[in-house]
Amino acid sequence: MIRHFVNLILLRLPPTRLFGLRSALLRFAKIDMAQGARMCGGGWIYGGGRVSIGANSWLSPGCTIYSHTDAAIDIGANCDIGPQVVFVTGSHEQGTAGRRAGTGTAESIRIGHGCWIGARSTILGGVEIGDGCIVAAGAVVTESLPPNVLAAGVPAVVKRPLD
Repeated sequence: MIRHFVNLILLRLPPTRLFGLRSALLRFAKIDMAQGARMCGGGWIYGGGRVSIGANSWLSPGCTIYSHTDAAIDIGANCDIGPQVVFVTGSHEQGTAGRRAGTGTAESIRIGHGCWIGARSTILGGVEIGDGCIVAAGAVVTESLPPNVLAAGVPAVVKRPLD
């Protein structure tokens, strides 16, 4: 419930200003904000799961985090997360024909250090993105990525290694 009220306050702040106040409110809402981490406004943090944002990482306006108490979201240090990126820890097992969304599941997400996640990408539960990766804008990451690769597409696939 605290996160809901903090989200409402954050919506009233300028999206790319007052980062000290924004970080203090996020910490009050039990978001682990490392030194220099910045989360812009216009997004929302759902659920009560553990969320950790590494030192000097930047989450652009409109990022949305769907957390779950059974699944952590860890974003490494020195990451740049583009506008309207979505992190989704929850999903469902496949159900019967009467209801295809079966039993709910939740899996953690880990973004390595130094990653760049392009605008409007979606990162699904169970994914680990290795250090130094670039995820192209609009990608849907459904499987883990090794370190230092460029991935793009729906679903995201490795396009090439990075130096």
